[in-house]
Formats: sequence, C-alpha cells, structure tokens
Amino acid sequence: MKKIVVQGKEFELSILSVNIKRSIERLAVEINEDYAGKDIMFICILNGSCIFASDLIRKIKLPCQISFIKMTSYIGKESTGTVKEIIGLNEDISGRDVIILEDIVDSGMTIETVSSKLKTKHPASLKIATLLFKPQAYQKNLNLDYVGIEMPNGFLIGYGLDYNGYGRNLEDIYVLKET
Repeated sequence: MKKIVVQGKEFELSILSVNIKRSIERLAVEINEDYAGKDIMFICILNGSCIFASDLIRKIKLPCQISFIKMTSYIGKESTGTVKEIIGLNEDISGRDVIILEDIVDSGMTIETVSSKLKTKHPASLKIATLLFKPQAYQKNLNLDYVGIEMPNGFLIGYGLDYNGYGRNLEDIYVLKET
C-alpha cells in the first residue's frame, strides 16, 4: 500500500484520484439533471473544498455562478468544537437556487453552521453537495443532497484536505495511519 509522510505523520492511500473523478462526474450528472433549466449559485467552503469545487463546476452544463466563504473548526487533526467564519458571503442569494460545496462532512458542525447562516439570506432553495461523508461521525439532522463517497472514520488528507495546511495538493486521498 502506498504511504506518505506529512508533517511527521504517516498516511496510507485511501482513495485513488480516478475514483474521486468518477464520483465528481456522477454528482455533476445528478446536479445537471436536477437543476435543468435553472441558474445555480454554488457556495464553496474554503479552504478544503476549492479543488472539489473547481473540478465539479467544470462539469456543470447549466448557467451558474460560484462564490466562496471561509470557515474553520480544526487545529491540526482535532476539531476545536466551534466553527469560526473567516470570510463571509458578499453576494445576494435571495431567491436563488443555492448549492453548498463542502469537501467533507464528518460531525456536521460546519455544514450546519453554514446552512443556518445561508437560510437567513432567503435562497429559493438550499442543497448540500459533499465529496466525502463519514456517516459514523455525523451528529446532525441535515439532509446531504449530493454525496460523492462515504468513508469510515479516520483523519484524511489530499485532494484539498490538509494536515496543518499541508497535503491539499495530493491527487489521491490518504488516511492517517493509526499507531
């Protein structure tokens, strides 16, 4: 099994880039079908979702826009237990069909916070698309409308996911090797 070391931590290969791309293509097909004839506003949660968002949006064949917000809840590989907004939304989304793009949903804390904030801006519809989902870690009741890949618990890096800011550039996704 392919292994890498990032910031002194050993990670093992979990998802090949080819499987990531297949999942994104499937999500794009679903969104293109569900939103046929509509104009979509994508809201990308930075930093982790930037790669997922850029790959997904290029597969969308409908009129769309994308905007970015930045939230943080992790230090290293541990959740702080709170979600902090670093950069907020500047666009008016009232009356718009909005899809939130998230890299990974584990506890659901970040996506719940973002969803709640966006609902106060009165979108016509609000859906959630995530590349990765950890059902065993999920603690919220929000519906995840578009899920790329379900994952077991484990700390992941690669394809936008990081450890202390490193590893986002990896094409594949790796899981922290438990020692």
